Amino acid sequence: MSLPEIHDFLACRTPDAWVVAALADQETLLIDHKNNEFKAASTAMALIAKYSTHLDLINFMSRLTREELVHHEQVLRIMKRRKIALKPISASRYASGLRKLVRSHEPLKLVDTLVVGAFIEARSCERFEALVPHLDDELGKFYGGLLKSEARHFQGYLKLAYQYGEARDVDATVLRVRESERELIESSDVEFRFHSGVPA
Repeated sequence: MSLPEIHDFLACRTPDAWVVAALADQETLLIDHKNNEFKAASTAMALIAKYSTHLDLINFMSRLTREELVHHEQVLRIMKRRKIALKPISASRYASGLRKLVRSHEPLKLVDTLVVGAFIEARSCERFEALVPHLDDELGKFYGGLLKSEARHFQGYLKLAYQYGEARDVDATVLRVRESERELIESSDVEFRFHSGVPA
């Protein structure tokens, strides 16, 4: 599946070295993916609680929460079939690195949070696309199916950013976050995670 809108939004593609690392450590890939789906649902619920008067945001995030939790359960089932035990692993530097860019005062904080959400969903989509041709049938089919939902989540986050912010400011935020996101993906990283950089 070609995803030109995602590719245009992101400043770089996933480095080949990351794909090699992911294929070599699918256990960590799945555990971290499971964790990310849960975090995505938690983030959406937190936004509903914080922005309780933003009707369109609430509707989108409510649907997103349900969808991410379904994905979380689906990854758990795959892990169970593959006899991959649950174990705690640290979060990657990726999301926290992007969230450092979020301005602290409203309404800019909301806009920045939504732009960061769009980048996380876009990168997830691009990573699934990079992995699918190399995976076994079960995982390839599952990740291929997630491509569409992640692309839809990306579009939803970005649409809300433009709805609640001024277009010129959102454009500037996208440029600012895009460069930092590229740096996180292309720079050397000491640990392998779903959103990690190039393995050191």
